[in-house]
Amino acid sequence: MLGVGTGENSLDFSLTFASCTLECFFFNLHLKEQPGDLLVGEIVSQVFYIYETPSFKEEPTQLFVSEPISLLKNYQHNLAMAFAVKEINGNLNILPNISLGFHILNSYYLARMTYKATLTFLSSQHKFLPNFKCDTQNKLIAVVGGLNSEMSANIATIVTIYKMPQLAYGSFISAHINQLPVSSMHQMVPNEATQYMGVIRLFHHFKWTWTVLFVADDDSGDKFMQIMVPMFSENGICFDFTIRLIKYTYFQVIMEVLIKDIENLAVLSQTKANVHFVYGENSSMFVLRVMLFLGTFISFPPLHKVWIITCHWDFESVSAQRAWDVETFHGALSLAVHSNEPPGFKTFLQSISPSWAKGDGFIENFWEQAFGCSLRNPDVHGDSKRMCTGEEMLDSIPVVLFEMSMTGHSYNVYNAVYAVAHTLHAFFMLGSQRRTREKGKNLDFSNVLSWQMNLFLRSITFNNSAGDTIQFNENGELKGGFDVTNWVTFPNGSFIRLKVGRFDPWASPGEELTIHDDQIVWHRTFNQVLPLSVCNEHCFPGSSRQKKEKKKFCCYDCLPCSDGMISEEIDMDSCAVCPQDHYSNYNKDQCVLKDISFLSYEEPLGFILATMAIFFSLVTALILGTFVKHKDTPIVKANNRSLTYLLLISLAHCFLSALLFIGQPGKITCLLRQTSFGIIFSVAISSVLAKTVTVVLVFLANKPSSKLRPLVGKRQAYTLVLSCSLVQVGICVLWISTSSPFPDKDLHSLKETIILECNEGSAAMFFCVLGYLGFLAAVSFMVAFLARKLPDSFNEAKFITFSMLLFCSVWLSFIPSYLSTKGKSMVAVEIFSILISSAGLLYCIFLPKCYIIVLRPQLNNRKLLVKKKY
Repeated sequence: MLGVGTGENSLDFSLTFASCTLECFFFNLHLKEQPGDLLVGEIVSQVFYIYETPSFKEEPTQLFVSEPISLLKNYQHNLAMAFAVKEINGNLNILPNISLGFHILNSYYLARMTYKATLTFLSSQHKFLPNFKCDTQNKLIAVVGGLNSEMSANIATIVTIYKMPQLAYGSFISAHINQLPVSSMHQMVPNEATQYMGVIRLFHHFKWTWTVLFVADDDSGDKFMQIMVPMFSENGICFDFTIRLIKYTYFQVIMEVLIKDIENLAVLSQTKANVHFVYGENSSMFVLRVMLFLGTFISFPPLHKVWIITCHWDFESVSAQRAWDVETFHGALSLAVHSNEPPGFKTFLQSISPSWAKGDGFIENFWEQAFGCSLRNPDVHGDSKRMCTGEEMLDSIPVVLFEMSMTGHSYNVYNAVYAVAHTLHAFFMLGSQRRTREKGKNLDFSNVLSWQMNLFLRSITFNNSAGDTIQFNENGELKGGFDVTNWVTFPNGSFIRLKVGRFDPWASPGEELTIHDDQIVWHRTFNQVLPLSVCNEHCFPGSSRQKKEKKKFCCYDCLPCSDGMISEEIDMDSCAVCPQDHYSNYNKDQCVLKDISFLSYEEPLGFILATMAIFFSLVTALILGTFVKHKDTPIVKANNRSLTYLLLISLAHCFLSALLFIGQPGKITCLLRQTSFGIIFSVAISSVLAKTVTVVLVFLANKPSSKLRPLVGKRQAYTLVLSCSLVQVGICVLWISTSSPFPDKDLHSLKETIILECNEGSAAMFFCVLGYLGFLAAVSFMVAFLARKLPDSFNEAKFITFSMLLFCSVWLSFIPSYLSTKGKSMVAVEIFSILISSAGLLYCIFLPKCYIIVLRPQLNNRKLLVKKKY
C-alpha cells in the first residue's frame, strides 16, 4: 500500500539511511537558485512523494519511495520569483550596482522538510550547517513563504528567532493565534477577517441564507468554525450541514476516509442549498476534487451548485488529473486577492525551456509530467515513452494544469520580491544620506542586517509594473481588497476566471461590495437565472416568517398577515400594523386609506329616506289643513279637536326629525338627533294616550251618578300630555348634562370604511329614552284595547289600538336590527323605524276620518253617526 507524505506526522517514523537521511535525499533533488549580492529565499509547495504506509514491521530503509509528483500549477510561483528578480536587476532605478538573487526550496508538504529548508537558508551555501554562514556573497535578506498557513507558521517558528522578514504569500496566518512574534511577519494577503465579511456581503447581495459548508479538518478549519459560524448566524445565514475535508495522510487512510465520506455525501443531492461554501487551502481543494471524482464510481449524482470559495483556493492538479471533469465548478465565485498581469510575464513564460533554466531542480519533473514525455530515459520518467524535444510550449498545457496568466499566488510572490527590493532601496538611500561615499564605489551590502529591514518593509509603499499600489498596514498585512472572480469552465476541461466585482473593506459602509450581476455566468442548470438558496421559499409581501420547531432559524413557515396588518418586503419577521385610518389590501402588502362613510343626501338611500320624510310631513300638514278647514264638522270635533291638532303637529315633526339623521354628523346634529326624536315622539304618544283616556272618561261620565264628570275636559287632557312629555324632557336633559352624544369615528366595525357617526355617549340613557317611549306606547295600547268596544260616538279606540300595535311592533323589531347593523345601515334602520311608526299612527288614526271628510261628507253628520247603546 502507498501513502502520501503530506502531513506533519507523515515522517515521524525513522527514515534514516546509512549514509544519508531521506530528507537529505529530497533536499538535493528540488531547488532553484540564482546567485546575487543579496538573496530572497522562497519555500514553495510543488513536489511531493508517495510512500509505502509504514507497518513498523520492517526497516525504514526498505520502504518504497515513488517518483516525485509535481503540482504543475505551483511551478508558476517559482517563475514569478525569477521574473521579478529579472525585472529588478534590469531596472536602474531600483538597487543600482546591486544584484538580487533568489534561492527556492521545496517543502514537500511536510513540516519536517519545511523546517529543514528554512534552516538551510541559515547555513552556508550547499552545506547544511544551521546558524553557520560565512559567505560574503549570496546573503539571505528575506524569506517568501509559505503557500498555506501551517507552512507559514513552521517557517515563522525559525525565522522570527533571527527577526528575518518573512512574507507569507498563500494563506493569511494569524500570528496572535499561533503565538508568533509579529514584528518580522509580513503577509501578502489582507487580513482574513475582511474576507469573512466579504463572503457575508456576497451572501447578502444574492439573498442566500442556506448553504452547505466544506471546511478543512485541521486547526485552521477549527478556528474558522469558531469565528465564522457565529458571524454567519448573526447575519441570518445558516448551514444545512458541515463536511470536514480531511487532511493529507497516508494513501491507505485517505482512501478509507474518502470512501466513507462519499457514502455520507448522498445527503448533498437532497439538500435545498444551492450554494456550497468551501473554506480551505489548496490541499483541501485537492481532497474535494478527489472526493467528487470517486463519487462518479458509486453513481453519485453531479453537484450542480454555486461554489463560494475563499482566496486560498486554486486548481492544484497533477498530470493524472488532466482529464478530470471540472464542470462541477462551472459558475463558481471566489474572493481572490486582487491581482493583475505584469507586462511581459506571458512572454517570459513562453521563453522557458529545460535548456534555458539552469540550476532549476524543479523543471525536469514539471516538464515531463506537463507534456507527458521524458527528458532522459523514456522507460523511467514521464507518462509515456515519448521523448521530450525541449521545445514544447507552455501555452499548450491544459489550463487546469498550468496557466499562462499570472495567478493570484504568483502575483503575491511577485509583489513580495518587489517589496523586499523597494525596502532595500529605501534602506540604502537612507544610508547614503548619512555618509559620503567615494565616486563609483559600490554599496556596502555586506553589512546589511535582515532585522533592520522590518521597520522599512512595514512602511513601504510602491506602485508595481501592473499599476497597483502595494502597502502594508501597521500589523504587516497587505492593505487591499479582494476581486470577486467567476470561474467559467468549458467541455474540454479548460476554464477562465472572470473578474465580476470587487470587495473593498476600506470603502464606506454599505458600499464595500461592487458586483456586476449581468456579467456573472451561473452553472448551466440554472439557465442564467439567479440561483435561490434558502431553507424554504421566500415569504413574499403579505406574509411573515414563523420559525419551525426544532429547525434552524433560517427554516420557517410563511403565515399570511392578519387583517389590518401588512408586510411590504420579502422575508419579513413580523407584519406591521396599518394606521387606524388605513386598512390592509387583499394581498396584505399595502395599507390603503379607508373611505369615509355616512348616510348622505347624495346617495340613493339617503335621498329616498329624505324624500319619504318630507313627503309624509307634507301629507301630515295636508291632513292638518283638512281638519282645520272642517273643524266644525262632527268627526273633527269628536275626541278633542285640540289634541288632534297637537298629534298631527307632533307627527309632522316626527317625520322631519328623521332629516337630522341624514348628512355628516356634527356637534349640534348629534345633540339633537336622539333627544328631539325622543321628545317629539313622547308628545305624539302622550297625545294618543290622552285621546284614549278621554274616550274612556267620557263613556264612564255619561253613566248616572258618575263621579268622573269633573275629570272630563280639555285641561285634564293637556295636563296628561304635558306631564308625560316633561318626563321624557327630564330624561334627555339628564342625558345631555351627564354624557351627551358627540361626533365620532368608528374605525373598526368595517374593514375598509371609517364610519362617521354620533356616539350616543351613554347607551343606557339612549335605551331609557326608547324604553320610556315603549312604556307610553304600551299604556296607550292597553287603554285603547280596553276601550275599543265602548258605545261612544266616533270612538277612535279601535284605530288607536291597531296603531299602537303597529308602533310597538316596529320598535321591538328596531332594537335587534339596530344592534346588529353598523354605519349608515344602522342610521337607515332608525330612520326607517321613525318613518314607519309615524306613518302607522297617521294612517290608522286619520285615514278613516279623511275618507269620510273628503270622499263621504254625507256621513259627517251627527244624526247619522250617533249610536247610543246603554
